[in-house]
Amino acid sequence: MAKTATVRTRVEPRLKEEAEEVLEELGLNPTAAITLYYEQIVKRHGIPFEVSLPNPTTLAAMREAEIGRGVTRARDVDDFFAQLNADD
Repeated sequence: MAKTATVRTRVEPRLKEEAEEVLEELGLNPTAAITLYYEQIVKRHGIPFEVSLPNPTTLAAMREAEIGRGVTRARDVDDFFAQLNADD
């Protein structure tokens, strides 16, 4: 079947550039990637990945982390594990 339909969209230039770099590494051009995406939407009858809002527990943890409550700060991974193991 001939590809004659056009899809136009606006995205942030940086996002477009970064996505196209990844696609190039995969050996795909944007047209092929969008075609694959559309094919998966048709086959799955939906978006081919989970799209959801955080549950109340996750949302509360995110809010706590944003204000720094319950956050462990460390200089590096060794310091982080030393702090975690100090409670033992």
